[in-house]
Amino acid sequence: MTRVALCQIPVGHDPAENLKTALDALAQARGARLAVFPEAALARFGKRVVEAAQPLDGPYVTGIAEAAREHGIAVITGVFEPAGDGRVYNTTVAIDEQGRIAGTYRKIHLFDSFGARESQFVAPGDTPVVVELAGLRIGLITCYDVRFPELARALIDQGAEVFAVPAAWGSGLLKEDHWATLVRARAIENTTWTIAVGQAPHPSISDGFGIGRSMLVDPMGVVRLDLGPWPAVRIGEIDPETTERARRTLPCLEHRRLGAGRS
Repeated sequence: MTRVALCQIPVGHDPAENLKTALDALAQARGARLAVFPEAALARFGKRVVEAAQPLDGPYVTGIAEAAREHGIAVITGVFEPAGDGRVYNTTVAIDEQGRIAGTYRKIHLFDSFGARESQFVAPGDTPVVVELAGLRIGLITCYDVRFPELARALIDQGAEVFAVPAAWGSGLLKEDHWATLVRARAIENTTWTIAVGQAPHPSISDGFGIGRSMLVDPMGVVRLDLGPWPAVRIGEIDPETTERARRTLPCLEHRRLGAGRS
């Protein structure tokens, strides 16, 4: 069993305030081996992310790393780092329980949908990433990426045992329904535990980002935790035996006929 904390926090425009919020949530996650935070936990989406972006040795990641070491908890969190072309990378950072960066993933699929244009401020990554953290091989999927099942399958082919999906999912036409459906679909079709953590709504910002609804979903698609719409830190358990049982019952990954995973 691996205890994981879903840290559903609100995110504002000030990185220093957001760091304080994250550190408070991490203190509430004691007893977990892994804490997962939302996408863009460094700073809220918008034009100001270019000015808010920090290198990976900047104060936000350094502060999280120090707290991870203090509490003995591995952390996955979303940041923005300078891209060098006037834009930023939307980066998910994985930090181990010693406070060391275990891996980083730059979001591949940018949210140029529903009237938004993430690519105006964000440069895309191009490499799927699996990190070893808290005794798990975790495939990293950021927000809009969850709409692309080929990314999840690429992570499975790289040995992912669990998916982590940090998000800043926006409200809008059927958006909350899409979120809940897509997170469960990625878990079901890959018979893989999925930790999906979104931003909570911010009490003083009404731009539509952050619906909450962080979920821990098991390999059969059962929602073990659903945090609803408000800020919360909840701890659940990932049981590898549940994965083994699901894959004995539903060996769909063995039955693949197309793609790199087929035998």
